[in-house]
Order: sequence, then C-alpha cells, then structure tokens
Amino acid sequence: MAKKNWIKGAIKKPGALREELGVKKGEKIPKRKLEKAAKAKGKLGERARLAETLAGLRKGAAKRALKA
Repeated sequence: MAKKNWIKGAIKKPGALREELGVKKGEKIPKRKLEKAAKAKGKLGERARLAETLAGLRKGAAKRALKA
C-alpha cells in the first residue's frame, strides 16, 4: 500500500519553485514557464516535474468528482 501523505514528504521547501521562476507570491505559475523548467536539470527540474504531476492529480480528482 502506498504511503498516505507522500505529497507532504515530497515538498521539502514550499515556494522554492515559485521563487526560482521569479513568480510573485499569490500568482499562478504560467504553464509555459513550468513546462520549460521541467526540462531543466537539477532541483529546478525536479520541482517543476513534481508540480506538473500534482497538477495532473488535481485535474484527475476534479474529473472523478464530476462523474460521481
């Protein structure tokens, strides 16, 4: 069985991706900027790929809620 709170453990420094991309607090990270960052190496790439994954999970949850 998967760990219950894996997302909480995966996000070590909340806001670090936003800061690295130069997006002000309270604004959404533009999709294009996130896609470009996901191709980068190192921590920036890791954080961007995780953000894309979490966005996909959120979309999936919304679709499941509509079906129910």
